[in-house]
Amino acid sequence: MLVAASAWAQTSSEQERLQHVVDGTIKPLMEGNAIPGMAVAIIADGKQFVFNYGLASKESGQKVTDSTLFEMGSISKTFTATLAAYGVARGAFSLSDKAGQRLPALAGSSLENVSLLDLATYTAGGLPLQFPDQITDDAEMIGYYKAWRPTFPPGSHRLYSNPSIGLFGYIAAQAMGKPFDDLMQTDLLPSFGLSNTYVRVPQERMADYAWGIAKDGRPIRVSPGPMDSEAYGIKTTATDLIRFVEANINGSRLDETLQRAIAATHAGYYKVGVMQQGLGWEMYSYPTTLERLLAGNSAKMAFEPHEAHKLVPPQPPRRDMLFNKTGSTNGFGGYVAYVPARGIGIAILANKNYPIPDRIKAAWQIFSALDGQKKPAPQP
Repeated sequence: MLVAASAWAQTSSEQERLQHVVDGTIKPLMEGNAIPGMAVAIIADGKQFVFNYGLASKESGQKVTDSTLFEMGSISKTFTATLAAYGVARGAFSLSDKAGQRLPALAGSSLENVSLLDLATYTAGGLPLQFPDQITDDAEMIGYYKAWRPTFPPGSHRLYSNPSIGLFGYIAAQAMGKPFDDLMQTDLLPSFGLSNTYVRVPQERMADYAWGIAKDGRPIRVSPGPMDSEAYGIKTTATDLIRFVEANINGSRLDETLQRAIAATHAGYYKVGVMQQGLGWEMYSYPTTLERLLAGNSAKMAFEPHEAHKLVPPQPPRRDMLFNKTGSTNGFGGYVAYVPARGIGIAILANKNYPIPDRIKAAWQIFSALDGQKKPAPQP
């Protein structure tokens, strides 16, 4: 039975029904994928719910709680995009600026005249998914960018890439006058009230930092690497992540500059197959189908180049869109989805990198129950 989201929080019995839906989805998911621990956060009509399952550490037996920190993987890219959009909103730089203009070390390289927008949307010309293993420091990283040669003309194809959006975040921070980690930790995250979200987990919170499970069963956490902060390095709780989702659904309590930054991340810049590429977020007209979400989040979409059709002018932010992003590290897997017009969103975090289709299907099952016949949420 589908129950409208507006009904979930009216009585304790409705909260119990939500618990029943989430339990019925997440417990089989964990069992089928041997996931030690998960946290699921939901927002419906401005009310937040968090459900915790299993263990943050198999070795110690520590349970997942509201304080458990999970690695977000590439969901971090939505934070990078928001930080950069905040810099644009403050007049520090423009998305149309060229990489060589903002980073003189790239003068004479193939990236010199690539726009920051194309770096942000993975359309710079074929930058790969990851840096080569031998790239370990900033000097080698810059040398890699200078030597790189494109496969496609900029703006013609999308190839999902950590080095691409990583360079976007790196240049944005340079333009804003502070190191990226400092801007994220001391400027952006507090603006959203995210007190349990970190680029680098402080020592006093290490006890709350979950241990992921590697493919061979070993406990694992993400290791530092080139552009890790910008591309995949943020750790957070489910409670903080759903607060970030809520701000994307309705940011009316935020300052006006931050609201404009969120709006910029919600614009559609390229049409790629079944989805639109925003800044960090990937979007679908809503209502959509499970099949479209699976196609847009498929291995083919992640690992292969696709023709990209630039939207000129960019598609203005629309509330009747489903925004989503997956994220993985070697030991963790996550997924976020929300629809502003419906006032609903979900964040799923796990300390295992399990198949993305299973994440999409689980979120879709809960999302469908949340949505039901719900009327559109009021405009903020």
